[in-house]
Amino acid sequence: MRLAALDPEAGAALRVVSYFDELAAGHAGLQAVVRGAAVLTGGAAGLTDDRRHLSVRVAADGASSPGAPDPGWLSTPVDEGAVLWLERTGPARMVDAVVLERAAALARTVLERTRPLPGAGAAGGRQDDALLEVVGDPAADVVARRAAAHALGLAPTAPARAVVFAGGELRVLPAHEAVDPGGRRVGVGPAGPVEDLPASLAAARRALRLTAEDTPGDPGPRVVHAEQAQALLLLAGTVTPASPPVADVVALERAAAAAPWMLGTLHAVVSAPTRRSAATDLAVHHSTLAERLATAQRLLGWDLHEPSGQQRLHLALVLRRLHRNPA
Repeated sequence: MRLAALDPEAGAALRVVSYFDELAAGHAGLQAVVRGAAVLTGGAAGLTDDRRHLSVRVAADGASSPGAPDPGWLSTPVDEGAVLWLERTGPARMVDAVVLERAAALARTVLERTRPLPGAGAAGGRQDDALLEVVGDPAADVVARRAAAHALGLAPTAPARAVVFAGGELRVLPAHEAVDPGGRRVGVGPAGPVEDLPASLAAARRALRLTAEDTPGDPGPRVVHAEQAQALLLLAGTVTPASPPVADVVALERAAAAAPWMLGTLHAVVSAPTRRSAATDLAVHHSTLAERLATAQRLLGWDLHEPSGQQRLHLALVLRRLHRNPA
């Protein structure tokens, strides 16, 4: 007979342990830990950390919302300056006690791993995942988002932007700070107040899908600023790797399979101001470029000398990246 049938409280406690073990294995952030405490106990939960200027509160339905702890609620220390609480009074049920114990232990691990201390943020190195989760969460309380931004070293009134790297790393930077791609593909969100960082993050993720490795097989920009590609962001919001490719993308893939120089040449043609400058960028003679374009036109099935044909090619190249880059 199952333990849950013999002792429902013991069964619930085991489920709590398993739940937080899975969060730990997935390197969950602080927001996910507090959300788990709320959902498992059926009431709001929160964590405050005075040293780190951090406040996270999640309602029973999993939505982030503002709030502060009451001395009468069930609570437990996480570390010096940090407290985890459940918005429940009276004696703790078994599930409450286990949630407090496991959530506090995992929250302590997250804080120790990421060390989200004030001022340890924007200028260098990897930023704290827990704070980044708060500033990028559209459901997070604005006060908590501002506190998290402050802990990341951002001035409260200065514009900031979200930056997303291929592989999933996220950073938030002051708007005036240059983005160092470090050899990776990067999507850069628009600058704005820290309250707008969730929108900046969403735009940065779409911009990342428009980037390329800048190789013969994947030519294109390694860094895309959302502010400079607003129309293309609409495409990035609708086209995914699972979307059926349109005929122009199918033709482009067919042409790419015909010659190793094909994609790099086509990208240079739509990116350079003139054909001669495109030939210079490719380090080939302009007559060689003309021969390549003749072959490309035959395989693609449309004229590359007309502006409409070049625009068609540009969109096909963009769509190809969106099919290749995950949403």
